[in-house]
Amino acid sequence: MAGVVLLVLHLTAVWWFTLRPNAVPWVDAANLRPLTTIRAEFGDDPWSALRYAVESLFVLAPAGVLLPLIGGRVNASVAGSFARTVFAGSMLALVVELLKTTVPGQVANVDTMLLYILGIALAHLAVVPATRARLRRGHPAGRAAGAAHAEEAAGTEEADAAKPAERAADGKAQGTAPRITRVEIAP
Repeated sequence: MAGVVLLVLHLTAVWWFTLRPNAVPWVDAANLRPLTTIRAEFGDDPWSALRYAVESLFVLAPAGVLLPLIGGRVNASVAGSFARTVFAGSMLALVVELLKTTVPGQVANVDTMLLYILGIALAHLAVVPATRARLRRGHPAGRAAGAAHAEEAAGTEEADAAKPAERAADGKAQGTAPRITRVEIAP
């Protein structure tokens, strides 16, 4: 629940700051070709380009940590978590860029969206795998979650072994139905 609240607060702040109308007499056309704005910015003034790139990296970067926090899984795979987070983050970046087209003085820019996604990916890789490993290894909650999962799996196997084998009409044992842990048999 805390992850959802923090993500909503973060996205509210992002949308408040990035989707404000600009009172300008003229704006550039929307950039739909990747890396065009970044090349142009670095060609004109490298320091302002670096500032633009760093600011764009940090806009949605907290989402790289907050999106996995919503699931709350300590034992998730690194690659799966990264793929889910980058996909969800890219959808958030796409929504922000598409909403910019409805705001006066704002235009969509593919380079900004790419930098948003890169910020999400870097934040995720920098924080989430190390935090999950630490929780699994040394934190009591991480050990408790791992132990509870192991006990649950062992408990279902013992319960299946204790059941008597089902008998067919001719009296021969059919055995128990194969079951995957935490998946119930349909009625």
